[in-house]
Parts: sequence; C-alpha cells; structure tokens
Amino acid sequence: MQSRFTAHGARTLLAALFACATALPASAQKLALNQSDYFESRGAEVLVFSNPTGGTFNDAKTSGVELIHHGVRTATNGDVRLHHTPEQWDPMAEMVSRDVQREGRRIDVEMRYDTLDFSYHIRGEARDDGFALSVVLDEPLPDPLAGRAGLNLEFIPAEYFGRAFLMDEDSGLLPRAAAGGMTMRDNGETQPRPLASGRQLVLAPEDAGRRVRIRATESTADLMLFDGRAKGQNGWYVVRSLLPADATGVVAEWHLQMNTRPDWLREPVITHSQVGYHPRQQKRALIELDRNDTARPEARLLKITADGSGEEQFAAAVRDRGRYLRYDYAEFDFSRVTEPGLYRIEYGDQRSAPFPIGEDVLASVWQPTLDVFFPVQMDHMRVREAYRVWHGASHLDDALQAPVNYEHFDLYAQGPQTDTEFEPLEHIPGLDSGGWYDAGDYDIRTQSQYAAVRQLVHAFEEFGIARDNTTVSQEKRYAEIHLPDGKQDILQQIEHGTLALLAQHRALGHAIPGIVAAHLYQYPHLGDGSTKTDNLVYKPELDPLADERTVGELFAADTNAPRPPRRTLNRDGDHSGVFDDRWAFTNRSTALNYGSAAALAAAGRALRDYNDELAAESLQTAQRVWRDEHSREPALFRHGNTTGGRLPEEQLKAAVELLKSTGDQQYADGVRQLLPEVRDNFAFNVPALVQAMPLMGDDYRAQIRELAADFAENQRQMDGENPFGVPITEFGWAGNGAVVYASIANYYLHRAFPELVDDERVYRGLNYLFGTRPGGSYSFVSGVGARSQTVAYGSNRADFSFIPGGVVPGALILPPDLPENRDNWPFFWGQNEYVITVGASYLFLANAAQSLLESQ
Repeated sequence: MQSRFTAHGARTLLAALFACATALPASAQKLALNQSDYFESRGAEVLVFSNPTGGTFNDAKTSGVELIHHGVRTATNGDVRLHHTPEQWDPMAEMVSRDVQREGRRIDVEMRYDTLDFSYHIRGEARDDGFALSVVLDEPLPDPLAGRAGLNLEFIPAEYFGRAFLMDEDSGLLPRAAAGGMTMRDNGETQPRPLASGRQLVLAPEDAGRRVRIRATESTADLMLFDGRAKGQNGWYVVRSLLPADATGVVAEWHLQMNTRPDWLREPVITHSQVGYHPRQQKRALIELDRNDTARPEARLLKITADGSGEEQFAAAVRDRGRYLRYDYAEFDFSRVTEPGLYRIEYGDQRSAPFPIGEDVLASVWQPTLDVFFPVQMDHMRVREAYRVWHGASHLDDALQAPVNYEHFDLYAQGPQTDTEFEPLEHIPGLDSGGWYDAGDYDIRTQSQYAAVRQLVHAFEEFGIARDNTTVSQEKRYAEIHLPDGKQDILQQIEHGTLALLAQHRALGHAIPGIVAAHLYQYPHLGDGSTKTDNLVYKPELDPLADERTVGELFAADTNAPRPPRRTLNRDGDHSGVFDDRWAFTNRSTALNYGSAAALAAAGRALRDYNDELAAESLQTAQRVWRDEHSREPALFRHGNTTGGRLPEEQLKAAVELLKSTGDQQYADGVRQLLPEVRDNFAFNVPALVQAMPLMGDDYRAQIRELAADFAENQRQMDGENPFGVPITEFGWAGNGAVVYASIANYYLHRAFPELVDDERVYRGLNYLFGTRPGGSYSFVSGVGARSQTVAYGSNRADFSFIPGGVVPGALILPPDLPENRDNWPFFWGQNEYVITVGASYLFLANAAQSLLESQ
C-alpha cells in the first residue's frame, strides 16, 4: 500500500486542502496553566509529565507530554526516545525533577537515562500561537546516541484511522493497517521507514475536531512520521525529530497547534446501568457534564412502546452532585418507577441506550462469564465454540526450571536457589495440567489461580449454581462451549483450576509463583496459545546451540534486538531441540503456600460427589501444607505480585477454609490468633472473617460486629469522595477489582449484620460495572448490556474484538484528573485487560445481588 500520493492530481487536490488547513486558526484560545498544573484552553489541553514515565510494566502510554483534544487523549509519550517507534520494554528515561513556572506559562522537566549517563530537559511552553515543545541539553549528546536519540510524540491510531496527513507539500492517508515498509540495520535490527518527512506536519487537516499542526523550527531536524504497528500491534503513529550531535542548548523545538472549536462543550453523558434494574433497586442515573456546561434541563424517563415511541413515565429536575475529577455531575433518581418494561432516559438532546426494568434483569448477566470467558481462558486445552476454535491445546511442554539469581519480566524472579530438586533449565514433569491464562497474556500466575478457585467455590456453595452449557474433558484436553455434557460447568472450572494447583504440589511439594514465557520475544505473543511453543519438551541433546546459551544473551531488555529464527531442529518423540518452553519460577513462599492451601481446602468441599479422588487429595494437600508451615520457619521470599499476599491474611484464608472443610478446632484457634494481625485491613478480609462466624463463638461474632460497625461508618464518610458511592482507585491499574471486592464485602456484612450495612451497597458495585461510572457509559462486562466494552485486551486483542463475559479493569484515573477507558483501542492493559480473578468475583457478585433481591 502506498502511503504517499505523488500523482499530479492527488497532489493538487491535497495541496488545496493543505492551504485550507494552514489558513484556519488553530488553538484559537491561549493556553494557560491551571491549578492542576497542566496547560488548558477550551477544547485543548497539554500535560507535561503529569504522570512519571515507566511503571510496573514499563511503557503504559500514559506519560511524557500528552495532548487532550476536545476531551479525548490523543497523544502521549512526548519525550526523548532511542528508537523511531519504541516498544513496550524499550528504555525510558526517569524524571528527576519538574519545575512549574506559572508566570512564564512554562514547565521544565529534568530527565535522565541512568545506564547511558545521559541527562536532558523537556520544556513545554504556552505561546500565543500554540505550544512549544523543546529538548534542552547542557552537554552534547553522548556519541553512542548520535543518530538514535530523538524527540518523539505518539498519536493513538484509533483516533486517526482513515484521516489524512500533510507533510509540507506531500500528503497521504493514515493507514488502518501497519504500513510504510521496513529497513534493516547492520546489526540485524529492523525499524520502520517513515511514511513522510519534512518541516511541517498537519494531522487530520480535514477534521476540525482532530486537526493538529506540528512545525519544526529552523535549527531542528526534519519531522518524520512513522507507523509503530509494524514493530508491534500496540504501536502508535509516531512523530520524531533526531537530536543533533555536538550541540547544546535548545537542540530540538516543535511548535504545536491543536485546532479548537469556539465555545466547545463536551456533550453530556447519561451514565446508567446498561443492563437495567430490578424493580426493588434504587435507580439513579448520573449525568456527566463539561465543567463549562451550566445548563440543567429536566430529565425524563420514557417507556419504549412497540411502535418505537416513548411514553413519559417520570420527569424531574436533576440534583447537583458537585465536581469529581474534571467533570460536574447531576443526578436523576427514578427509583419510584417499578413497572416492568423497556425504558430510556432523555436529557436535553441526549438519549440513553434502552434498558429494562424487571425481576429477571440480573438473573443471567453472569452466564457469559461461566459459559465463555472461563472456557476460553483454559490452558492445556483445545477450546471450541460452534464453528470457532478459540485455541488449541497449549503449553504441553510445561515447564523448565527457571535459572537462579535471575529477575525476569512481568514481576517474576528466581532467588539464589530453586527450592526444588531440579537443575536450572531442566524439565519439571507434570505441570502441563489445568490452569487458566491469567489475563490477556498466557501466564499461569498461581496467586490468580487460587483466588479464582476460591471465589468459584464460594459462588457454588452460596448460590447453588447448577448451569450446564459446556463440555469439558480433561482426558481429551478438550472443551466445547454451548454443548452441555450433563455436568455442572462451575464444578468443571473448579476442577480445572484445582488440577493446576495440585500439579505444583505433586511435582515440587509446594506452591510456586507461576509459569511464564521464557523469552521476551515470546511474551507479547498474540493469537492461538497453542502456537506459542512447539508443545514438545525441550531436550538439550537435540539442540546444537545448547552449550552456547546464556541467560544474559537470551534476555536483553531491548526488544528491538533481532528475534531468534524459528528453526526446525532434531525431534525425538515428545521432545525437541527448540528452546521455547515456558519457565517455572519455583521459590517457596509461605504466603503463597497458604493461599494455595486455602483454595485446595475449598475445592475439597466443592468437588465431593463430583470427583471424590481429587477432592480428597485437595483437602489432604491443604492439611499437609498447614502442618508443614507450622513446623518450620516461614519462607519470606517476595517479588512483585507473584509470591502471595500478606502472610497473616493468606494464613487466615487457609485457616477459614480448613475450618469449614473439617470443623477441626486447631483451625478455629488459628483464626482467633490471626484476628489481631488482620483486623487493621478488615475491608480486605471481610469474606474470610464473616464465613468463619458460624463455626466460632459469640465472642468472635461480637468482635466482627464491632469491626463491621467501624467499616460501615468509614464507608459513610467516604461516600462524599465521588458521586458513584463506590471506592474508585487512582493509580496505574483501573479499579473495577476494588469496586467488586468492596461490593462482595458489603454482601457478606449485609447478610451478617443487615442493621449495619444496606443492600444498596451491593447493587452499586454492579451498577458501576454496568455503566454508572466516570468517563462514559458502557458496561465493563464484555457482551453484557445494551452497550459494552467490545474492544478489549485478551488473547483476541489484535483482532479488536472481545471475549464474552470478560470483565475489564475499567476507568483508569490518569493524573491529574482524567478518567479514561478506551472503547476503540484494546492495547491499554491497565484499562481493558481481562483477568480471571475479577471474572470469578464478578460471577459471585452478580449472583449475590440477584439472591438478595429474590430474598426480599
């Protein structure tokens, strides 16, 4: 595909368009520094390192200089980078200091690449005609960075698909699929060719809402426009100017202008449950408003009739709920309407999606999670749905022992010993059993596995879920969706997770942090999980390069390094010489061991009469773990989020589950002993502490009630923090997990102490997931509700599709005040990545809400 038109007719036409674009005033209002320390005018905002670079998973596309254009964040990562189109794991500089100069309408940021001994300044400055972005060097560029370091700014492709660009007198269309071609350097590294280069770039000249002009000053190198998706599907369009060698001072400067519409206002958003409401629920819609929007028309609830017309059922003035983050909110409460039917809300010119009111509204919202999401996540299985095969049986070569004294990616590490009988890179037999893909990647993260198993067990026990809509055969490593087999699906999923946990204890004697791709070039694999490895166990004798392999050369952080070619090597039955097997990280952690034991004890109850042999082994293993950990000093190995939670809390879960499974007094004593250590984190431990109450004495119940009363009072005090009535976290991973867990805690407390905790606190969490939340309104449960998140981050993400029943992380609060969830770009893992823990918890919460409503 040609991205630049050189034919005379095309150039003439687009040259006229260019003349039009350059004549139109851009950024008509002057940018000013606001109280949140970013540049602002009506419809145009520029953030200058409001969010520091890097993070848990490196480049999250939420840092550097960023543009918010007519309410939408369209550009990020304005900074000095070392590649034309950096990938996620490429180096990023660290922020040293940030100086906001309000009088000068300027922000200066000192940045540093420590490993390269390279420091520089990024300067953002408001000018009457737009914004100046500069790189300032106190010392010349280090020689190794000449021709590598450049000023980059990345534009999200989804906002520019199909739009045009103008580079000087050349022109083209921004491609929907990766384009531009590639070049190869002498070291074998590949990099994209520019789509265009020149002195002035105009993006979307034909669209007043997205038009951006970037001009390089006279002393600055040419602008180059790249398509980063040629290196990775999550790449963005990148604008770049190389920094000069042997220069100091202002070595690169761009003038940016964002076209703005005069008196622009973001349209009101009617946030409501996209699923609908039970007649006995409180029914509140929150109208999200631009802070400059002072109109407050009346809101109306219309009942939709068979001919499509709407009959007004209720109308009222909206109630002001104040400001949260960057938006104002008004409330429309229509709780008095209880008649079953189909409805919509009108507010000014805005209409909501249709939604029902009815007693069965919540009865089936959890079913796609059990029917589709969990089967699709099943590792070591072939999964089919009607005509579609989601993936083949994957990772049948699990797993090699990870090397010692090694820090991996994705928060895995191996300490100075293996804590097993296996040598580094030796195959550990028996780990190719059970387990779910942890998230949008393909890990077996043990902490996620045991949390999901426990939550599924609790849902099964609490609500008696008996649904059968899926065939699962462990013997055949096969699952088929929408094909009943006479067995309860939830028990089959509990069995699948339990098999993975037991495999670790069988093979190694303890729970392990997890199993993950060995090589960074494998880690971002997209598509069918069965193609990630050859599914044959690695055998060094079949690998002619085995003696040459070192950890250092295999795991360079620079993903732009050449990828090892896939070679057809010797094969011997189930073994091959292809070094592509996943690695097992195996250090013993007492916290992790207790967490695994808790899930196994719970599974031992649920699997009785379904798989008695597995049930017995699960409970016996959990009891052995308890004995073993009480007979020795705790193993305190910690790294990232893969080695278990806080030790007292993981031990509490094990004590409660063992108590429920056996009634043995030693576990009740364990709960009493642990209560002083876990009470300060009561909100997190509510389910375990409340579940133990029927098996403990009155004194224990009195202590829990006292803690519950304090918890309820704290919730009431926090209600004013946002208009949604749920805890909204504000850090690098969006907060749906916290919303769901808080709602589940409220369910247990309401059941135990209804005089302290109202059932509405349970329903609020679901309403938030279903669309009553900041930054927009669609359901965060894919495929559930009139509008839902259908471009999400799963194994399907490269297809811009979704997995029904998956729950995404939600609205990410980007500092200082932007709630964001992108429904057109799946590659934001912090907003849109499915995880099994939240999926299992949502399944529980949806059943809990329906159960409460039915009990009324």
